Amino acid sequence: MSWPPRATYARRVGRQRQTDREIPTARLSDGRIARIVPSEFATGYEVDVDGTPQSHVDPSDPTHLHFEYVARMGAVIDLLPEGPLTAVHLGAGGLTIPRYIDATRPGSRQQVIELEPALVDLVREALPLPRAAAIRIRIGDAREGLARLPQGMRGAVDLLVSDVYSGAQTPAHLTTVEFYREAAALLAPGGVLLVNTADGAGLAFARRQAATIREVLPELAVLAEVQVLKGRRFGNLVMAASARPLPVEWLPRLMAAGPHPAKVAHGEELDRFIADARPAVDGDATDSPRPSWSLFDR
Repeated sequence: MSWPPRATYARRVGRQRQTDREIPTARLSDGRIARIVPSEFATGYEVDVDGTPQSHVDPSDPTHLHFEYVARMGAVIDLLPEGPLTAVHLGAGGLTIPRYIDATRPGSRQQVIELEPALVDLVREALPLPRAAAIRIRIGDAREGLARLPQGMRGAVDLLVSDVYSGAQTPAHLTTVEFYREAAALLAPGGVLLVNTADGAGLAFARRQAATIREVLPELAVLAEVQVLKGRRFGNLVMAASARPLPVEWLPRLMAAGPHPAKVAHGEELDRFIADARPAVDGDATDSPRPSWSLFDR
């Protein structure tokens, strides 16, 4: 889920609800409405849930990563060793990253875990996956779904992406040391975990997430737009973590890859970012903060 400052987004969706009866629509299990709407700001379409943009998909070019945080994830994926990947994705959205990996790394094997079957059906029908794509979608809770993956995947996953939102927030049970231990057990020795975190002023949640992830995977870098990383506005922070040191050459390449203005916190800067934040554990974790809806309709 992305939090771009879009002045007209909510008004545009409202107009479409009134005038365009052909928009693909599905009702989710909690009553929210998911829609596939044309993107006003780029080619392609957006998956919108109750006025909140969840994903962007460009069927004509799956390498087009429009949302900033997704482009940052793509930059990390591009730096992984060449060749096909074994990847696990928690949260489906529009299947943007699985499509990107399928296009840029042919032969990759991917598993997606998504709670909402209606969302999966909507995306599959309105924005079909390439026929040859080796992307399997499993329905269920992300944490429970990890335990149900084939035993042969334990210790064999090159990339695990966690981008799960219920409404506008990441559920607390997907933010803890125990959860990240379960996720890390799937990773190959040099495998990478990518986590999308959204936070605002003060970055209390993001700092705690960084502390939590580093408790499990000691090599961590945080990527974000400069003002977001400074806690000056609500936005997305991408956390890239591994059990092994991230290659030194990654850092300047990630900065150069953008989107700009880009910032990567690592090493001593990451220590300062985390400061005295303590890891979250089952029993004391909280959902991620809810953004102000004025981000979508100013």
